[in-house]
Amino acid sequence: MFSNRFKDKVAIVTGAASGVGYAITNRLLQEGASVVGADLNQERLNALQSELGDRFLGVQTNVTQEDQIAELVEATVRKFGGLHIAFNVAGASKAGIIKNLSEADWDFTVDLCLKGVFLSMKHEALQMAKQGGGAIVNVASLNAHVPMYAGAAYSSAKAGVEMLTKNGALEMARDGIRVNAILPGLIETPLTAGLLASPDIQAAYLERIPMKRAAKPEEMTGPALFLASDDAGYVNGASLLVDGAWATSGYPDLSRWF
Repeated sequence: MFSNRFKDKVAIVTGAASGVGYAITNRLLQEGASVVGADLNQERLNALQSELGDRFLGVQTNVTQEDQIAELVEATVRKFGGLHIAFNVAGASKAGIIKNLSEADWDFTVDLCLKGVFLSMKHEALQMAKQGGGAIVNVASLNAHVPMYAGAAYSSAKAGVEMLTKNGALEMARDGIRVNAILPGLIETPLTAGLLASPDIQAAYLERIPMKRAAKPEEMTGPALFLASDDAGYVNGASLLVDGAWATSGYPDLSRWF
């Protein structure tokens, strides 16, 4: 079904244990890559090791800890001999309106969604530069452009990821490294399951999405892998909305649920 365009390529995927990270990991393997999946969920990583085979290595990683990111890249090189492409997917949010949002919840969200991408990019790029280049794809969000009620930390972090992507493209081009981002809209993942379980909240979202549905995680893999592929060899610093045209209509009013 898929091509072999990533044969002999080595990839890192953060947040690989579920959702979009898992979907990207699976697609990369189907297209010939060897993949190191990073996640906090060791039990799930162990299960994936059995499920996905010898071209997958799971490494328990907290992406907000620089020493663990450095070890992730080192483990990748030890296992597979190098690093060619990376997908920085790990993220989560603790919601709250600004007046009530705790410093701890702000730090959790911004550290995971923005600092984690910064640290990952830094160490991925250090290795790629030694090898003559590579490609990095960051997962930002529609919320980089569209604010979300009770989502100040998340939206701010994802806007930061988009700008970090552009800055990475500017700085790393001289090393032969391209840096791009996808900006997903609503996706059916474990992180959104609580929202989508409420018929009223789901209806509020779908009212604003012209395609009238949430995406499947697998629908993020084509755009993400395109940006990492040779077909996107002159695409650098780009932000690709993958949102079912949601950005054209704005965000639903979620204030009644907070």
